[in-house]
Amino acid sequence: MKAAQPTFSFFLLFTMKLLLWIGFFTQPSFTAPYGPFSISLYMTIHGHLYNSAAYTECKAQPEEPLYNGGILKDYDPSDIKPMTLDHLGWVKIKGANSALIRANIWSDNSTFDCIGSVLAKKGCWSFLKGGFELQSPTNFSVIYFQSSDGRDVEISIASLSLQPFTDQQWKVSQDYRINTERKRAVTIHVSDKHGTRLQGAQITVEQIAKDFPFGSAVAKTILGNFPYQKWFVERFNAAVFENELKWYTTEPEQGKINYTLADQMLEFVRANQIAVRGHNIFWEDPIYTPAWVRNLTSDQLQFAVNSRIQSLMHKYRGDFIHWDVSNEMLHFNFYEQRLGPNATLSFFETAHKSDPLATLFMNEFNVVETCSDANSTVDSFVSKLRDLKRDGVTMGGIGLEGHFTVPNLPLMRAILDKLATLGLPIWLTEVDISKQFDKQTQAIYLEQVLREGFSHPYVNGIMLWTALHPYGCYQMCLTDTDLHNLPAGDFVDKLLQEWRTGEIKDQTDEYGSFSFYGFLGEYKVNVRYGDRFSNSTFSLLKGDETRHFNIQL
Repeated sequence: MKAAQPTFSFFLLFTMKLLLWIGFFTQPSFTAPYGPFSISLYMTIHGHLYNSAAYTECKAQPEEPLYNGGILKDYDPSDIKPMTLDHLGWVKIKGANSALIRANIWSDNSTFDCIGSVLAKKGCWSFLKGGFELQSPTNFSVIYFQSSDGRDVEISIASLSLQPFTDQQWKVSQDYRINTERKRAVTIHVSDKHGTRLQGAQITVEQIAKDFPFGSAVAKTILGNFPYQKWFVERFNAAVFENELKWYTTEPEQGKINYTLADQMLEFVRANQIAVRGHNIFWEDPIYTPAWVRNLTSDQLQFAVNSRIQSLMHKYRGDFIHWDVSNEMLHFNFYEQRLGPNATLSFFETAHKSDPLATLFMNEFNVVETCSDANSTVDSFVSKLRDLKRDGVTMGGIGLEGHFTVPNLPLMRAILDKLATLGLPIWLTEVDISKQFDKQTQAIYLEQVLREGFSHPYVNGIMLWTALHPYGCYQMCLTDTDLHNLPAGDFVDKLLQEWRTGEIKDQTDEYGSFSFYGFLGEYKVNVRYGDRFSNSTFSLLKGDETRHFNIQL
């Protein structure tokens, strides 16, 4: 094969060539008659800005391919290096009303079970967005699409794109988004009381609070543990109670309600001005439902759930910024099985009436971590959320747990892009890395996930699932039991320092002004000019324009 004329083979039933124009696709679509099919791809690296476009509506016609189809020319095996690839296209099916279609890849040295998925429908085009990361050079890669349940469906693909990014290009993209979404320009103007601008005024600027909520789960083990409390408060501005609000904790026996632990933990976070999420009102997994609840009749269960919501929400009205209302409803449906298909709708309605200022979340695992879980694909999440909103549910937020093994960052970003089309705030609510890895590897993967989450404009907060116990943590700890940092803790501390504006000392210019670029949050400003001085504070909120702050001496 000549490098200038790469061949793209569709295995199983036919082989064809696509015309190339300066390395881009010119054929808009192709069809595989019944069954999985494969595309052999030869790739080279070229610099491109990441395209965050995504779609969750099924369309009569596909959009044009992003990146003009990607870079597919001048094949040279020596150019195929470790890299990140953004993979996307439009999918339509025949032979079924709907089907979950997965994109998979194998190459001469690696295999990915799922690099993207879409819930495709008959008669219209659905957008599949995903990606994967090649860890080592490769000469040959095959992407194939198939129904997740093995059904024979005719799969049509249009506007396929495959765009490579080097590690440096991916990091540049993250940094750009952080600088544009998490920071803002500020100009401080200093003048005397007559309005005359003062040149040479000494200015000290210090960030005293962060706008972005970044926190961790805590457990009852933090109560009375003052070193642990100090460690936590020095780092985090948000918290979530690991188990202390769950029904099996607050009412282990019917009628014996005890909120003592939650009250004491709430007192701690209030005293330190830490925002706290409410987790959770109900858990759809019957394993984590109180044993006495599982044995109730339908009428008894209805009475019990009404009592649970009224008791919990009345007691803590206004205390929690969020509530995870019906936890993990894509994987489990205990309450809808017992109370009917409108049970979840009723939970959300009652919770909203009880605490209208709290944001109600749909919280789920294996949405952003992988696309291999058929229960919780991004399209399943979108579909469930739309069904609830169509029925009148006041849904304010998207909760993605984030229990990762090996992170697939391009897939993670693609899923966040699709969820962002809903226009709701996204939180990573329970982030950790599997304990199957050593502590150093956990730390490396954690940093990757945190950077990807923090850089996405629709991610409004990140919570770690790292509550400390005498035995350790659920999957990953930041410290040992003596509060000495483990590798993951070192990475968290590094990022916390990186994502804040350090103390700035300077002076005003000839126009009496001083400008800087700072992370969003609260600031303290000290200004001195001769024997005159001023101490002020200001808020730096998200905005496209420069924030101007005037100080008179």
